[in-house]
This record gives sequence, C-alpha cells and structure tokens, in this order.
Amino acid sequence: MFNFDLARMIYVLPGILLALTVHEFSHGYVAYMIGDSTAKNQGRLTLNPIAHIDPLGFLMLMFAGFGWAKPVPVNPYLFDIDRRKGTLMVSLAGPVSNIIMAILLTLLFGLFLRFTGNNNSVVQQLFVSSISINLVLAVFNLFPIPPLDGSKIVMSLFPSRFEQTFHELERYSFIILIALLFFGVISRILFPIVNVLFNMLMGLMFMIV
Repeated sequence: MFNFDLARMIYVLPGILLALTVHEFSHGYVAYMIGDSTAKNQGRLTLNPIAHIDPLGFLMLMFAGFGWAKPVPVNPYLFDIDRRKGTLMVSLAGPVSNIIMAILLTLLFGLFLRFTGNNNSVVQQLFVSSISINLVLAVFNLFPIPPLDGSKIVMSLFPSRFEQTFHELERYSFIILIALLFFGVISRILFPIVNVLFNMLMGLMFMIV
C-alpha cells in the first residue's frame, strides 16, 4: 500500500497542495458569504496551503494515495439563510471548486501547448497529475458517506426527520469508509467516473490545441 517514489511525489505534490487548498478555502468562503465567519476567525479563509494541511492526512496522501486535509470549521447556526440550504451550498463548494480548477488547468494546459509547442514531459505530467487529483478529490468527496461532503449534501436534501439518523451514522463513518477503501468498493466506482471526466477534459483541451 505504501510506496516511496520520489519522482511521483514531485509530480503529485503541486496538484495535492492546490486541490486541498482550493477545496477547503471554498468551503470556508461560501460559509463566510452566508454569514458564518468561523473559518475566517480561525485563519482558514486563506489560500496558504499550510493553513489547511493535516500532517498525518498529508503524509497518507503522499505515501498511500488516501488522506485528508484539516476540515474547515463551519457553524451552520450562524448562516443568514436556511441552515439546511446553507449546509448544502457549503458542502457543494468543495467538490465544485475542484471541478472548476480541473477545467481551468485543462484550459491552461491547452494554451501552453498551443502557444509554446512545448513537449516537455515534466510539464505535461504536472498538468495531468494536477487535473487528475482535482477530479479525484471532487468525485471522492461526493460519496454519501460521513464525513465526506456527499453525506452532508444528501442530509440537506432529505427531510429534516432523517437528520438524527445521519448523525448517528457518523459514529461508524470512519470504519465504513476504511472498509470500503480496503475492499476496493470505492475505487471501482471512483476511477471509472474520474476517467470519463478526464477524457472529456482532454477532448476539450485538444479542441484548443
């Protein structure tokens, strides 16, 4: 499971830092825009990746391919709008921001190739890795498993009487998530979706080139 590959780390490090930072910042920014300044007060409303890195989660990402960032603190009771609607908006912000970032990186990649004619494999690999990592983070977080964003999205869409049930499931969330990862259940769903999205973006890029 653990694999030390220095070349791979050099390629994936920029993408990981970018994807995690944009993801967590977006959660905090949307929460701030609708009235919750908790993230801002704790210094998390920043694009400085250091503020969002969980040391253990970051090492797991680098060595094991699975990890986590430091969750942005959100207090839904401070929202200026309906609490459930606000939770939906904040939860969607992270995955949506990663998809937007993947699209922007694809456009930059296409423009870079078009105007420079650069065939530098290192630059290409950096772009491909960053695009892929953003897509993986977006799709992975949409799984409806606590504490992933998808679980909060589903909870916000279900009638309020189910909210307590979701909170009770959170007690077992880490065990459920690890089991699904260990037995490859998530991978069998995650990577086919990511591959489809990646191929769509590469098709967009070739239209530019």
